[in-house]
Formats: sequence, structure tokens, C-alpha cells
Amino acid sequence: MSHSILDIIGNTPLVISKAINTNPKVKLFFKLEGNNPGGSVKDRAALNMLKGGLERGDFDVNSKLIEATSGNTGIALAMIAGIYGLDIELVMPENSTKERVQTMRAYGAKVTLTPADVGIEGARDYAELKVKEEGYTMINQFSNDDNWKAHYISTGPEIWRDTQGEITHFVSSMGTTGTIMGTSTFLKEKNSNIQIVGVQPADEAKIPGIRKWPVEYLPKIFNPKKVDSVMEVTEQEARDMAKRLAKEEGIFAGMSSGGAAAAAVKLAQSLDEGIIVSIVCDRGDRYLSSDLFD
Repeated sequence: MSHSILDIIGNTPLVISKAINTNPKVKLFFKLEGNNPGGSVKDRAALNMLKGGLERGDFDVNSKLIEATSGNTGIALAMIAGIYGLDIELVMPENSTKERVQTMRAYGAKVTLTPADVGIEGARDYAELKVKEEGYTMINQFSNDDNWKAHYISTGPEIWRDTQGEITHFVSSMGTTGTIMGTSTFLKEKNSNIQIVGVQPADEAKIPGIRKWPVEYLPKIFNPKKVDSVMEVTEQEARDMAKRLAKEEGIFAGMSSGGAAAAAVKLAQSLDEGIIVSIVCDRGDRYLSSDLFD
């Protein structure tokens, strides 16, 4: 049977922790989003945002698209925009890993690097300016409902199906918050007792893909009522757990996945029983030029 590359986005594997979860009464599962064709969970949102925008007529093949990204969304948008014949410029901080920049360019996107000291907020400001002054159209993952709806129609149902409806806790790092918003909305409709746990960096921690946003940059799609509790992780905890995932579980993933897993392991240790699903949002090969695995 022949498929488009877009047809194999989603339906990612759920694998059980055999090593780092030491509570025998709790099952901890990792959802391997690096198995998406673009290498991350962001394939889901990118597909839904581009497809939705085209269907509504928000943009077309003659439009100049732009989006600020810390990496994974940009790669997913570059891949899918190329398939749809769309012109896209991706804006990211200059300290983003070389692999990210090169992958986006390989898919045909224009990549603009903004100063590292202003972070992703500076990249977002640059993109906003291009929209105002040069007629670009922004995908705007931070306020685009197609972002969280991608997880309502795919991630949430997959987790419910693959745990036979027995999931008790869902753990996800929070960046744009699309993954946790959409998955929470679906799972809570199925069982309001399922606990939704968001993961944020502790103060001063720099963990790519996880943010504690200043109020003025808080994603508009974020609804705090859809998150039951928030756990904070340090940069060191996220780094250490990313290494442990690779070494002990055979799961090669990035630092934000390490952060979510660190929170999930702490949660598992605190429970009498339960079934936890933690999102592993991308693959570790995206970080090889960084010092993560040194």
C-alpha cells in the first residue's frame, strides 16, 4: 500500500519503562514522538495548522509564510510546507543547534537567525515585524487553535486507545502548550479523573522546548484549567534523564523529553498505583552538536 509521508504522521509507539521507573505498582509509558517522519511531536500540529490555513483560505501558494520557532515546529513546518508548495521563512535564535538549521534548509525553508540574547521572544518579535511591515502571514503556533486541536484528534485518542482507557496520569513538557491542551481536552472528556501534569523549567533553568513564559508572551491557546498540576525540573535533571533514557531504556531523545521523564519518574514514586504516559517529544540526534550527550 502506498502512503504519502503525511499519512504516517501520528500513531507513534507507546513503550513501557523497564528501568528508570522503580515503583512496581505503577506503569510508566513513553510515547515516542520522534517516530514521526519529521522527528518530533510537532509534525502533528504543523500538519493541522498548514492544512487548516489552506482550507480556510488564510494563505495559499502565493503567500509568504513566517514562523518563529525553537526548532521542532520549524522542521515540521519546513517539511510539510515543501510538500504543499508553500514558501516559508523560519526564525530562530542563533544558538539553535546546527542540525535544526540544516534540516530546515534541507526541506527548502529560508532560515533567519536572531540574536541569542533575546531568545525565542526576540524571534517572535522579528516575525511580528515582518507581518506588519512586509505583508507576511504568520502561522502563529502560540495562538493557533489548529495547534492544540491536532492533539485532540490524534495524540489524545491514541493514548486512550493504547492504554485501553486505563491511563491515570498524563505528563507533558509545556512550550507552546499545544500538546498538553489538546491531549488534556480529549482525555478529560473520556475520564475527568485523569490527572494532567505540565512540566516547566525551574527558575533560571534553560531547557530547549520547555518554557516558563513572561505574561506578555504566554501562548493564547493556553488554558490553565486544563492542567491539574505543574512540576518544575532543573536543567541538570533534564540533562541527566535524557542520558538515562538513552543508556537504560534505549530511548534517544532531547532535553525537554528528559525533563518530562524526570517529572514522570518523580510522580511514579509518589503514587500507590497508576498508569502514567509521558511524551517523548523528539529524537536525540537533533542535539548531537550541543553538549547534551558529552
